[in-house]
Amino acid sequence: MDIQVIRKLVKIVTDSQIAELEIEEESMRIRITRTFEQDVQAVLAPAVAHGTSAPAPAAAPVPAAEAQQAAAPKPEDTEQTSTATGHEVRSPIVGTFYRASSPDANPFVQVGDTVSAGQTLCIIEAMKIMNEIEADTSGKVTQILVENAMPVEYNQPLFVIEPA
Repeated sequence: MDIQVIRKLVKIVTDSQIAELEIEEESMRIRITRTFEQDVQAVLAPAVAHGTSAPAPAAAPVPAAEAQQAAAPKPEDTEQTSTATGHEVRSPIVGTFYRASSPDANPFVQVGDTVSAGQTLCIIEAMKIMNEIEADTSGKVTQILVENAMPVEYNQPLFVIEPA
């Protein structure tokens, strides 16, 4: 990617209310992010931030969050019920979730499988590195909260395991 193109992308982000921009071309991916001072204030005092007359900058990241929720509505729905029914295995990193070691391989686990602590549940790819995510408790897999090849965020619930 040409440096002039990168400069133009940075200018677009700087001149707009965009909080994050990610572009992938062939073997290169670029992510440009920024934070708004209003976002920090909104986190520190949410009641005050909602009552202000300029909520637009603080609301800019919300569409990105809504887009992620729209892409994977099942985790949002099951997350509320999963806390009462079992142990959640959460993502330790940001990356891409894979249920198997390769596209033609069987998934590491299925719903209903019994797993033991230390058993590989999935792989999360981050920066071209494949990170095996292991069960931190033994039990039965009752839910898989992420679709294969979907992006995941830090601390996002991935699996629900009913302790044995």
